[in-house]
Amino acid sequence: MFLAIDIGNTNTVFALYDNADDISAMWRCETIASKTADEYAAFLKPLFAMENTSFDDISFVLVGCVVPEAERHIIGFSKKYLPRDPVFVSAENISVNVDLPVPSQVGADRLINAVAVVQDYALPAVVVDFGTATTFDVIGADGSYLGGSIAPGIRLSIDALSKATAKLPHVNVVKSERAIAKSTDEAIQSGIFWGYVGLIQGVLGKIKSEMPDGVRSVIATGGLAPLFADYIDDLDCADETLTLKGLLAIYKEMR
Repeated sequence: MFLAIDIGNTNTVFALYDNADDISAMWRCETIASKTADEYAAFLKPLFAMENTSFDDISFVLVGCVVPEAERHIIGFSKKYLPRDPVFVSAENISVNVDLPVPSQVGADRLINAVAVVQDYALPAVVVDFGTATTFDVIGADGSYLGGSIAPGIRLSIDALSKATAKLPHVNVVKSERAIAKSTDEAIQSGIFWGYVGLIQGVLGKIKSEMPDGVRSVIATGGLAPLFADYIDDLDCADETLTLKGLLAIYKEMR
C-alpha cells in the first residue's frame, strides 16, 4: 500500500491507497510542527485498524511538506513505525520542469499541484489554491512551471483583522450576497468575500495578460475553493483533491 502525506501550514492530510488509483481512506489533522513520531503513530494506528490494515502494509511513503520543522518528525515516524524512508517532493524529483532561477524556493504543494494539472488539464493553466496563503501558479503550454503570485490567505486575513482591531470580531467565511451589510459581522464577511473575489479576478486577469499563448484552464483548489467557484468568472472548475492527485501521479512516476 502507498501512503501519501500532505503537510500544509494549517492541516496535514494522510491518504492511504490500496492500489495505484483508489484512495482507501483519508484522514486530516491539525499541523503541529512539534508533533512527534510517537504522536503521529498514536493518531494513525487506530485509523489504520479501522481499515483492516497495519503499518507493515505500507510499501511507499511520499510526502509534500511546506513546514520544515515537521519534516524530522515525519521521517522519524516513517522509519520507526512503517518502517520506510519517506520520499519528500522537491523540484529535483518531479517530471515538471521548474522554469525559475532558484527552483528550490517553490513550495512542495505548488509543485505537486502543477504535476496534477499537467496530467489532467488543458495547458496553459493556472492553479488558484485557497490555503493558508492564496497562491496562483502558472503552468505553460509545454508543461513547465513558470511561477506565480502569493497573497495572504482568507482565514489569515480574518485572523489578522480580529487581532489588530479592538472591536472587530472574528467571523466565519461565508458567501455574501450583498456588499452593503447591515451589521459588523456581515460587513466583515462581505468585505472578505467580495474583496477576495476582486483580488482573485484581478490577479488572474493580470496573469492572462502576460501569457502570450493564453490560458486554457483555471483550476481552484483548497477547502474554500467551492465557496468562490461560482463568483469568479475566470475560474473553470474547483478540484479539492488536486494535491492528492499530484502526489499519486508523482508516486507512479517514481515506481
